[in-house]
Amino acid sequence: MELLGATTIFLAVYISCLLFLSAWRKRTGNGKLPPGPVAFPIIGNVLQLNRKNLPQSLQELSGTYGPIFTIYLGSERVVVLYGHEAVKEALIDQGDEFSGRGRMPIFEKLSKRKGMSFNNGDPWKQLRQFTLTTLRNFGMGKKSIEERILEEAHFLVERLKNTHERPFDPTLFLTHAVSNIICSIVFGDRFDYEDKKFVTLISLIEESDRLQRSHWAELYRFFPTIMDYIPGPHQRIFKHFEELRKFVLERVEMHRESLEPSCPRDFIDAFLIKIKQEQQNSQSEFTTDSLLRRTIGLFFAGTGTTSATLKHGLLLLLKYPEIEEKVHKEIDRVIGRSRSPCMADRSKMPYTDAVVHEIQRVIVLAPLGVPRAVTRDTHFRQYIIPKGTTIFPVLKSVLYDSKEFSNPEQFNPAHFLDENGAFKKSDFFMPFSIGKRSCLGESLARMELFLLLTMILQNFTLKPLIDPKDITRMSFNSYFYKLIVIPR
Repeated sequence: MELLGATTIFLAVYISCLLFLSAWRKRTGNGKLPPGPVAFPIIGNVLQLNRKNLPQSLQELSGTYGPIFTIYLGSERVVVLYGHEAVKEALIDQGDEFSGRGRMPIFEKLSKRKGMSFNNGDPWKQLRQFTLTTLRNFGMGKKSIEERILEEAHFLVERLKNTHERPFDPTLFLTHAVSNIICSIVFGDRFDYEDKKFVTLISLIEESDRLQRSHWAELYRFFPTIMDYIPGPHQRIFKHFEELRKFVLERVEMHRESLEPSCPRDFIDAFLIKIKQEQQNSQSEFTTDSLLRRTIGLFFAGTGTTSATLKHGLLLLLKYPEIEEKVHKEIDRVIGRSRSPCMADRSKMPYTDAVVHEIQRVIVLAPLGVPRAVTRDTHFRQYIIPKGTTIFPVLKSVLYDSKEFSNPEQFNPAHFLDENGAFKKSDFFMPFSIGKRSCLGESLARMELFLLLTMILQNFTLKPLIDPKDITRMSFNSYFYKLIVIPR
C-alpha cells in the first residue's frame, strides 16, 4: 500500500510538472509573446486575478507589464490590449488579423459554433453583411425604424403616466419597450405588455442575462469541459435557450406560411427569401437553424444592452438633477411639448447628445469588450501572437482615459462639449467597440437611446426616493432600484 501511495504521488507530481512545462512553453513560445504573470498549470492565472473585478486586475497588470500583456484563464491564452493606442492599432490598423471571434464557451455550446457571433471567415462576412444591409436599408416594411421606436416610446410614456407618481422599478418598463422595438423589426409587430408569451420571453432573457453574469458562468468560461458535467444554475442557460428557440421557430413557421416574396414585412421575411434564393447551394449559411440563432442573437443583444443603458442613465440623472434640468430646458427650446422628438433634432441638441454619450461612457457595460481572436500568426509591435489566441480589447481603458476625459470617474457631459457648447466627437468613444467586429446594432441602439431618453424627459421630471447625494457607485451595481416620475 505504501508503494502504491508513493507511486500515485510520484505520478501526480510528474503529470503536474509536465502540465506546468507545457503551459510555460505555450506562454513563452519563441520568446516573442507579450509578457505577463507566471501561469500555473491547469488553472492559469485564475488565482492571481480578482474575478469579481477583472477590469481592476487588468488595470493593475497593465501598470506592471504595459499596454500589451498575456494572461491565462485556465488553459486559455489571452493577450490583453490596454489603452487607446493599443486597441486602435489592433482593431483598426490591423483589423483583418484581429477580426476573429474569441472563445465564449457558453455561447459556443448554444450556437454549436455556427451562430453569426462565432463565425469567422467568409460565412461570417456574408451573414454580417446581410444583417447590416437588412437593418440599414430595408426599413423593416412600411414603417421606418425611427417610426417603430417612436411608436414604442408613446406606449412607454403612457405606461409611465399610469404609475400616478408612485414609486416603481423602471427595469421591466424599459426592458419591455426596448424588446418590443426588436420584436417589431424581427417579427413585424410589437406585443402587448401583458401578453403571456411576451412576458415569458422577457423573463427567459432576463434570467439568462443574470446567469451569464454569475460566478457559475465564470467557472464555465474557465473550465467548460468539467462544468458541462456539474449540475448548477448555469445549466438553466441551455434550457432557456431551447425555450427561446421554440418560440422563434413558431414565429418563423407563421411567417413562412404567409410569406409574400415581393413584399417582405420584417427581418424574418427577408431571411426566408434569402434561404429560398440559396436553396440550390448546399454550402449556404442561410438556413432555418441559422435564422433561429440570428434572431435569438438580435433579441439578446438588442434587449439587454440598450435597456440597461437607459436604466443606469435614469439613475445617473437622479443623482445629478442639475444635469436633468439642463436637458429639460434644451428639449423645451428645440422640441417643445406638443410634438414628438425625431432624429433630426439631435444635431440641434448638443447637450442632450452629450448626456447620452456620457451615460454610455461612464457605465461601460462591456468593460473588456467582446473577446476577439487573431486569424493567423500576427506580428504586433515587437511581439508575435499565435493564430487563435484570444484577445481582450479593454474598452474601459479607452473610455476612462484621463488624457481624453478629465476626471473620467465623474459623470460630466462636458466631456463631449467644446468651449462653445457644441457637441464634440471623440475617437476614444467606443462603447460598441470598433473595427470589423463592432456591434451590429450600433446605429439602432444610438437611435433608441436618444429618442427614448428624450421622450421620457420631455414628459416627466425624475424624482429619487433618497437624497441624490446618497446615490453612490454601489447603487449602480444593484440590478433594481425605484424612482418616481412626475408629469411636466
